[in-house]
Amino acid sequence: MTKYRTLLLATVGFNFSFLIWFSFAPFTGPIADEFGLSLAEIGVLASAAIWLAPFGRILTGWLSDKFGAPTVFAIVLAYVGVFSMWSAFAESYSVFFGTRLIVATAGITFVIGIQHVSEWFEEEELGTAEGIYAGIGNAGAAGGALILPRVFPTGWAGPLFDTSWRAAFFYTGVVAIGLAVVYFVFGEAAKSEAKRQATKDSASIREWLYTATRYGTLVLALAYVMTFGLELSMNGWLATYYREGFNTQNLVLASTFAATFSVAAGLLRPIGGYMSDRLARNERDILPFFTGRYREQWTFVSLCFVVLMMFAMTLAGLSGQVLLAVGTGFLVGMGCAFAEGAIFAQVPAMFPDSSGAVAGVVGGVGTVGGIVYPLVYSAPFLANLHLGYSIVAVSMIPIVLLAAWVFQPHRAERATDDGVVTRKSSVVTSDD
Repeated sequence: MTKYRTLLLATVGFNFSFLIWFSFAPFTGPIADEFGLSLAEIGVLASAAIWLAPFGRILTGWLSDKFGAPTVFAIVLAYVGVFSMWSAFAESYSVFFGTRLIVATAGITFVIGIQHVSEWFEEEELGTAEGIYAGIGNAGAAGGALILPRVFPTGWAGPLFDTSWRAAFFYTGVVAIGLAVVYFVFGEAAKSEAKRQATKDSASIREWLYTATRYGTLVLALAYVMTFGLELSMNGWLATYYREGFNTQNLVLASTFAATFSVAAGLLRPIGGYMSDRLARNERDILPFFTGRYREQWTFVSLCFVVLMMFAMTLAGLSGQVLLAVGTGFLVGMGCAFAEGAIFAQVPAMFPDSSGAVAGVVGGVGTVGGIVYPLVYSAPFLANLHLGYSIVAVSMIPIVLLAAWVFQPHRAERATDDGVVTRKSSVVTSDD
């Protein structure tokens, strides 16, 4: 293996994981018709796609350090494929819901790939490599929205199934199992045996607990809730929103509208990391406060932009103009991409000796937004489907204020040392 082939393998694996994770989204209409689901129950289905991700990401981040990314990635892809195929044959909603709950753990592969890429790339290349991996990988949700309803259209009458969504779930499961075999056979855990052993030896529970409770880790995790968690929620919800909120009954058209968000949130993510790197290299202040904390300034600007665009989503929806709502959704996706790239530029910069552990915590906690936000969008007490975005935006304001508190220079300098859990032994850390 080379580092570039490792990056390609991880990116392809994660991209498909994202596709199969949200493969239900383009088919919520026919699924709801077959099982008699209400709009609120569709929101629960979208939320359930994230339920197991927080713990799963934290656990698999540690397992990847301990046993190597290729083994863990292959295991996840294999069981996800099996349960996706099983869901295609489900006759009761309870079986369907349970199997899709397991399929949704495909999203935990994010931290496995982050760890795998970091084992091969040098520090000066890591930001770009991780940005490419995460950005192209996240775009798998867009691929699913664009590809699946076209490959498996309404009226599908192919082998084994005469229902489009059942065929989609079965054949994506087959592909997942095939990718599992490829990853296990061709993946190598690290660029050298010394690197692999060093990572394995550092994977202790005590060190993980200490690193996970630093203020820097906690604020980045909460920031990821309102960015990546938001991205997850929109990936699972927007096709339903454009169909129900604007009476767009064409499934392909509604999924295409939804895909514009996923494209922005995925493919623009490397720009967020690049801007953070560039501001840090040039030591350029873009805000009159947080002086000298260049990465923090870019992260803060990106978080504020996300909040403003969520309010704009409500206004665009209330206008009744679907194309205006689609355009605003693209800007929300862009804000998510910039903020996510900025956050994961800060992770290795703030925690150069434990970026894998921090990535697991940030990535795991961040998925909580994907659980909660769909329940808000589809809440039955709302006057219309457009108001949920503003409610979510209001809930984000305390996170932005917390970031402003932690990002102040005198606190940011101690963000990797100060935290909730303390220990008696001395800890050697690196400055940001």
